[in-house]
Amino acid sequence: MGETSTAERYRKFGEMEVRGHSPSYEQLCMGVGADAELLALADTLPAAKRQPNLLFGAVRFLGGPVHDFGAFRIWVLEHWAEVSSEMLARSTQTNEPGRCATLLPLLARLPQPLALIEVGASAGLCLFPDRYTYRFDDRPALGPVSPVMLTCRTSGAVPIPQQVPSVVWRAGIDLAPLDVADADHLRWLEALVWPEQQDRLVRLRAATQIARAEPPHLVQGDLNATIADLVGQAPPDATLVVFHSAVLAYLPQDERDRFVETMRGLPARWISNEAPSVIPSVAARLTRSPSTDRSAFVLALDEEPVAFTGPHGQFLDWLPE
Repeated sequence: MGETSTAERYRKFGEMEVRGHSPSYEQLCMGVGADAELLALADTLPAAKRQPNLLFGAVRFLGGPVHDFGAFRIWVLEHWAEVSSEMLARSTQTNEPGRCATLLPLLARLPQPLALIEVGASAGLCLFPDRYTYRFDDRPALGPVSPVMLTCRTSGAVPIPQQVPSVVWRAGIDLAPLDVADADHLRWLEALVWPEQQDRLVRLRAATQIARAEPPHLVQGDLNATIADLVGQAPPDATLVVFHSAVLAYLPQDERDRFVETMRGLPARWISNEAPSVIPSVAARLTRSPSTDRSAFVLALDEEPVAFTGPHGQFLDWLPE
């Protein structure tokens, strides 16, 4: 990936992902995308480590400024050794519990109880859909009384459930699982929440308290090398669901293809929540483009798309049956 494509990567992230959601990050994206010196530094890293989220998260983790591009630029140039070291050592592990709101209608429709496996689980905060309270549009709150309230606006014939699913077993896979009881891990999770999104930060902190009280079983490993073994550990008397959100985009295409083939052969239901182009078999079944947010994901059950979703669980746009 050369300088031009790195520049485009930042500009596209600014235009497609953060515009309207984080003015600070939009400013940084446009600035980095037009700055030859910063782009040259970014291009010294492996392609997978040049992500805007990773750079901005590393700067925030280290205490650098992100609200003004001029100050950000000076700071990054002065501290590049530390910034690049963090970027090489870490990965984007955004653990947004809000995504559970968009997963909930599918999870609740499946035969209960459920055994859950999340691929790319980070700290496992999305493994607790039964521990959160939900509010869809202006409807009454759904679920247990919880410190975590997930709000989601809907369009289309969303099959909003009457109750949260019953989960009897939960596990996750990640290359580097995060432990919410570890202060350094928690600080990294918080650094990945975009500026101006205080509600997400509050939600993250509340969700980590739930995970601390009931730590999920998180396995360190490559998803393709680990998934079959973990599936074999699930209780046989529960509906096994393997799910993931914003994970496969970080894999090379051949690894994505391998994962798809693996999932087709496993005794599990498969829920994917990824950008539209990430899983070609899902993209081929789409009958229209997102009607609102250009950064929308596609929610699919066993490769059949059912909805467009907000990347952080903020909306659910159900597709016709």
